[in-house]
Amino acid sequence: MILDDVQSQPDDRGVALDQVGVRGLRYPICVWDREHAKQDTIAEISMSVALPAHVKGAHLSRFIEILDTHAGELTQRTIPTVLADMQLRLNSPTAHLCVAFPYFLARSAPVSGATALMDYACAFTATAHNGTTRFDLSVRVPVTSVCPCSKAISDYGAHNQRGYLTLTITPTRDGEGGFALVWIEELIDIAEASASSPVYPLLKRSDERHVTMAGYDHPVFVEDMVRAVATQLRNDHRIERFTVEAINDESIHNHSAFARTDWPPRNPLGPPGGAAWS
Repeated sequence: MILDDVQSQPDDRGVALDQVGVRGLRYPICVWDREHAKQDTIAEISMSVALPAHVKGAHLSRFIEILDTHAGELTQRTIPTVLADMQLRLNSPTAHLCVAFPYFLARSAPVSGATALMDYACAFTATAHNGTTRFDLSVRVPVTSVCPCSKAISDYGAHNQRGYLTLTITPTRDGEGGFALVWIEELIDIAEASASSPVYPLLKRSDERHVTMAGYDHPVFVEDMVRAVATQLRNDHRIERFTVEAINDESIHNHSAFARTDWPPRNPLGPPGGAAWS
């Protein structure tokens, strides 16, 4: 029995689509881990391709088939192959892939040494277009910040809050044409060192005392955190470009404070988030 291929039928409205695909896919994957070589996790995945104006639809089942073939490892080493398969099987010049996943690290409390797992929200975002592939790594790191202004004007104490530093980097190409390796752990360390204090999964009383006083001794604005991270990243030859954003869930205001920088600087009148190609 021959079934109609409706997706391949022509469309006469003259509207090309930038992205057509699937999102919200949850799938087990394996990523690189600096200490243990690899880490198994669960990712939420978005896959899409560009659709020319004359084609009615994309064959969405092919995305799932491609993912099932490659999901054993989704890293900067394998993602270019996944994108190439998407372009080939869906007959498109452009393919997009976003892989969001929790990454777990064992973290030790600063005084007692009590250890527990901490999760960090991470993502790989990649696009292939006309023979070129771009790969981005994003890491969202929870931190504590103590307000320098509050400390300076108060007779005692200072307001503090939990915030988040999000680092998104585009690695340079290495000598073999692949992407330079920047560990997730490296970005986490840079973010935590730029805040008043890291956030810990488990603290005893001695640890809580230490964290409270350490934060008070290192007050920072959101501006300070972003500049501190940017100073580290722009001197790293493995990083071609980056975006850093800090957000504080303010403890004494009914709003959040944030700061952000893109390097190299982007055209403020350009596309939101910057152009995909330069």
